[in-house]
Amino acid sequence: TLRKRRLPMEQVVWLVLGIALLRDRSILHVADALEVALPAQGEGISSSALSQARQRLGSEPLQWLFRHTAAQWAHQEAGRHRWQGLSLYALDGVVWRTPDTLENRQRYGGQRNHAEHQSAFPLVRMACLLDARARLLVDASLDAYDTSEYTLAQRLWPQLPADSLVIVDKGFYSAGLLWPLQHRQGRHWLIPARAGLKGDVVDTYGPGDVCLRMKVSPQARKKDPGLPLSWDVRAITREIDGKPRTLFTSLADPVRWAAEDVFALYHERWEIELAYGEIKTDMLRQSMTLRSQHPDGVEQELWATLLMYNLIRLEITRIADEAKLEPCRISFITALRYIVDEWLWSSSSTAPGAIPAKLRAMRQNIRRFVLPPRRSERRYPRAVRMT
Repeated sequence: TLRKRRLPMEQVVWLVLGIALLRDRSILHVADALEVALPAQGEGISSSALSQARQRLGSEPLQWLFRHTAAQWAHQEAGRHRWQGLSLYALDGVVWRTPDTLENRQRYGGQRNHAEHQSAFPLVRMACLLDARARLLVDASLDAYDTSEYTLAQRLWPQLPADSLVIVDKGFYSAGLLWPLQHRQGRHWLIPARAGLKGDVVDTYGPGDVCLRMKVSPQARKKDPGLPLSWDVRAITREIDGKPRTLFTSLADPVRWAAEDVFALYHERWEIELAYGEIKTDMLRQSMTLRSQHPDGVEQELWATLLMYNLIRLEITRIADEAKLEPCRISFITALRYIVDEWLWSSSSTAPGAIPAKLRAMRQNIRRFVLPPRRSERRYPRAVRMT
């Protein structure tokens, strides 16, 4: 005879996605609300049974599901919202806090000071690649906290398609990271110049627009012997709030890519910061510590969180298309609340034929919450909030 579990794996996938979305509820409450357990006589499902089911599922199915859907959705949207023929992407790092268990600390580690004191919680370091226009995640790479963001970024470079531009923070400036992206993969990049970086001017395209020849450090060439002794970058300098600001880029053609247009483009890097804020503040409700006590559960939870974020963002792009608006003009928090309400209703509904009408009504309701156009003239000093 075949044993029929009350929690088949496809039901456990829904459970894990619900755990990621319904952050303010216990796992047992999520299972009850979504009715993931198959009917059976006697008592309801126990929390230990839910934990064992998650362990049987593991993290790989959620990772596979996220990556295969993310690449399809994000690249499709990026191709629809090009900038001068290029698909726009942003990349940056993020840190996640896990429960303080021995397994998590051994796997991920944490911050250390000069006295070798570690942070109170183990930390997971992650880098994400994002479609900057629709704010859909393309891919993510995670590892222990001590892993360099350069290493995580290099793992994501193959996801960049032809005719694309990735915008990164100044902390990613490295010939070992950017030169191969440009000259081996044929992809473009845009990055702020770090203070103190100097090069020799080899060409001048206009006021505040030059080609610089930058030296490649011996350390970088030791790690990658294929790097040249020097490389050329385009440097565009403009004054903001009375201070000169410089951007480096691989967009070397000043006729095709005008300096003013390139400089104005950098603000779209903040889309990935806004995406991280939507995940941590809106989806996770500022509950900064993940639930899972073991590394495989931590990664299962993270992949599920990224997948649910993309599902919400995908629905937002469809609503934006119907409203003939840019995707980022649709309120994320409003969409999140309506989607949660409709998911809970459909999970317990005995009338599946009513679901399409409910979805149409949900989209109409979300369309009423359109954000105003951005006021790009506003500027505030950058501040770091301690938590």
